[in-house]
Amino acid sequence: MNKLIIQVIIVFVTMVSASVASTILRPTHKIAKDGDPIVLETLIPKQFSGWHEIELGGANIVNPQQKEEIERIYSQTLSRTYVNDKGEYVMLSIAYGEDQSDSNQLHLPDVCYPAQGFQVKSSSKDTIATAFGAIQVKKLLTVLGTRSEPLTYWTTVGDKVAIGGKAVKLEQLKYGFNGKIPDGMIVRVSTITLDEQYGFDVQQRFIQDVVASLNPQDRQRVAGLHTGIE
Repeated sequence: MNKLIIQVIIVFVTMVSASVASTILRPTHKIAKDGDPIVLETLIPKQFSGWHEIELGGANIVNPQQKEEIERIYSQTLSRTYVNDKGEYVMLSIAYGEDQSDSNQLHLPDVCYPAQGFQVKSSSKDTIATAFGAIQVKKLLTVLGTRSEPLTYWTTVGDKVAIGGKAVKLEQLKYGFNGKIPDGMIVRVSTITLDEQYGFDVQQRFIQDVVASLNPQDRQRVAGLHTGIE
């Protein structure tokens, strides 16, 4: 048997082995099928801690021209506008996907807002302290003409908050090694104001209040926070 034939056999065996391995290791079980299903409409209360929903309509989560992509990636979306007793307004948007594999990752405001014509003036990572632990978040200052919209958002993979591509990929791999496909969501809170710091302060208080309004299971699903103080 000459060297060329041996090399061909080695390549063939390698390709077959890789194909078999990828089939065996490909996750098949969606964790979204375990336990009670997520229903965004009832998951987040319409009234809590001095905040209540009003019918003003919020900003779109993503560009409406991407309707087919939205339906492929997201299982559910929720958009609400809230006002508190002080007359402060915030817009809450949540997008949930049952399948957070590589091909179905949520669209982030960093990409979606520019797609709608906004400029991202600043971007930074931060944490928001709650009575149940800290949430890692990302803050953007977005501008469209005279409209200034500071926003705070975070993403979850399974029941963990993951900010940034590397963190998301790591969480996906953890589930994948166990044959599971994680679900996930993006939670976005924004305010239309020219005062950037004021906007972020209002959003922080809103996030702290909405997190406190959730039961322990939903709190972990939405913000990766456990029952006890971390």
